[in-house]
Amino acid sequence: MASGLPPKQGDILVLVGTRKGAFVFSAGPSRDNWEMTGPYWPGSDVFHAVYDARGDGRLWVVRNDPVFGSEIHRSDDLGVTWENARQGPQVTSTEEVKLNSLWHVTLGADDEPDVVYAGAEPATLFKSEDAGGSWHEIAGITSHPTRERWEGGFGGMCLHSIVQDPTSADRMWVGISAAGVFGTDDGGMSWQPLNKGVRADFMPETYPEVGQCPHKVVMHPAKPQTLYQQNHCGVFRSDDGGREWLDISEGLPSRFGLPMAIHGQDPDTVYVLPEDKAVGDQLGGGMRFVTDAKFRPFRSSDSGRNWEPLTMGLPQKNAYLHAMRDGMATDAIDPCGVYIGTSTGQLFFSKDEGDSWELLADYLPPINSVETGTIG
Repeated sequence: MASGLPPKQGDILVLVGTRKGAFVFSAGPSRDNWEMTGPYWPGSDVFHAVYDARGDGRLWVVRNDPVFGSEIHRSDDLGVTWENARQGPQVTSTEEVKLNSLWHVTLGADDEPDVVYAGAEPATLFKSEDAGGSWHEIAGITSHPTRERWEGGFGGMCLHSIVQDPTSADRMWVGISAAGVFGTDDGGMSWQPLNKGVRADFMPETYPEVGQCPHKVVMHPAKPQTLYQQNHCGVFRSDDGGREWLDISEGLPSRFGLPMAIHGQDPDTVYVLPEDKAVGDQLGGGMRFVTDAKFRPFRSSDSGRNWEPLTMGLPQKNAYLHAMRDGMATDAIDPCGVYIGTSTGQLFFSKDEGDSWELLADYLPPINSVETGTIG
């Protein structure tokens, strides 16, 4: 099932995972005229879809189907045909943890073109070294000594963020709700909790070793020691690879939110989308729509020291909209493009770093994820 012209060389891609399949939007560098193909895997809940520019270019889709279960699929021809794993992700280190759903796929280092990682619920991490043909569990997460203190959030106890250090294939960070951020320097053999300075207002102890609820963790490849996270209890930055975090929430109308993204070229420019939660609801499960019903992403051009609302072209009244944790992305064009998908099927985009916005698509199924790529 498809509509529109297929992507071509030089096109910008916007990959959108939804509750009813994946869609691919493409346009030339001017980003003026968009074509759409899809849905791919219609009827399946596509949690995440990404473009892999390594090699000849691939699409990856993480889907959770009520009949066929959880699977990761690869396409080497931009969605014309798809391949399944000979052996999908499975928990093999213990019988006490059963895989419920797959959440996220992240590419390995540039010099490892067939390495891919996948995060799942309950919090587990998997690696493929043969381009998704087979997967093995990284058991250091499953058997972490603090695991008994981890709790599930509204999406379960999910491993949703995987950040690969571009300077070292052995260094990686993951975000787990609700457990915190963990890092490894030895390829996943051991993992350290990296949550110093991050609040957990819903816990008896405000700054515990583990138990925090990061909603999204991001890093710019030009500045791999600087990490950002949109947390359940604020927005934070680390300048030392996660060993210590600084609270950069001041200037935002809410500490709560889910998605976060970094400018495609400038590692000091970040974007968040503040949301409200019900008054007195520490878990934040009540309202979950943009603060004051105004759809206002906020941008900081100085690593979170100052924030400004971005409103031109976006609804600023009665906008009861919500975006999921993977619902925001930026592209690699100059000036940078910013994209936000909502749980009611709107896909907004800006081609001037957030200064002004347009509606790229409407009436899509509820959007789970937005990612970008460029066909080389």
